[in-house]
Amino acid sequence: MDFQLILDEINAELRPQLATAGGKVASYIPALARVSPLQFGIALRTCGGKTAAAGDSATPFSIQSMSKVFSLTLAIRALGEAMWDRIGREPSGSPFNSLVQLESERGIPRNPFINAGAIAVADRLVSQGDAKAELLALLSRLCGEAVHIDAEVARSEADTGFRNTALANFMKGFGTLDNDAATVLDVYFNQCAIAMTCEQVACAAGFLCRDGRHPLAGTPVLSAAQTRRVNALMLTCGTYDAAGEFAFRIGLPCKSGVGGGIVAVVPDQLSLCVWSPALDPTGNSLLGRRALELFVAKTGLSVF
Repeated sequence: MDFQLILDEINAELRPQLATAGGKVASYIPALARVSPLQFGIALRTCGGKTAAAGDSATPFSIQSMSKVFSLTLAIRALGEAMWDRIGREPSGSPFNSLVQLESERGIPRNPFINAGAIAVADRLVSQGDAKAELLALLSRLCGEAVHIDAEVARSEADTGFRNTALANFMKGFGTLDNDAATVLDVYFNQCAIAMTCEQVACAAGFLCRDGRHPLAGTPVLSAAQTRRVNALMLTCGTYDAAGEFAFRIGLPCKSGVGGGIVAVVPDQLSLCVWSPALDPTGNSLLGRRALELFVAKTGLSVF
């Protein structure tokens, strides 16, 4: 299959829609509000190491909630099954920053990909050591290039993250967090501010299509069973309260971020990343979702 031709076709079809498709950038984070919505990139890497890319695939962007896949990976590596003691594994069906659901469920986040769940994962990582350094090191190893935190975005997250602060303090009050809420939030805000390109993300996520094996070195990142579970959570919980629609229309494990990126996995085949900053009402990239629909239609690849 000529993946480069397919990505070029998708880019050619969607690029004219950048100015007319609608959607809005994540304006509630000031540093993201200034990002031009007139950008689109897509990249993939196969299990065998072949790559393809089109559009603005080499432009760094804020990975935001896509980072939750990698922080979860670190926590599973460190804690195994104990990671799930105070974090659920069910879809939320509610906005990713819901306080109401967290209160009704006594401070236990529904899954690790909503904000409360990712903050709880960050708490576990704080207990293990230098969480920010470990996450950057993992991502750099996985994509074979140094990645960094965008300090401006991190400050913007911290300055305006009132609801996330409320979520953390709420969980601290219920005993879900072991560490100081401010320390945990610092990790969470910084992980969301990591900047990567589509090409880097597609490579970094490669272990998820290779039964947990490192995309470059071939060494274990997670076990095959753990990898299946991460993919399952991406499919059921990875795109906020639109996860059912993503499964219906795309049929691949995905994790999105409000920076406009979506990472997707075709087990035993490839990992890919799309990016376009304008979001739909559910907080997912508008043209990114269309790109994944086109990719599945053109390739026939799906987990179903």
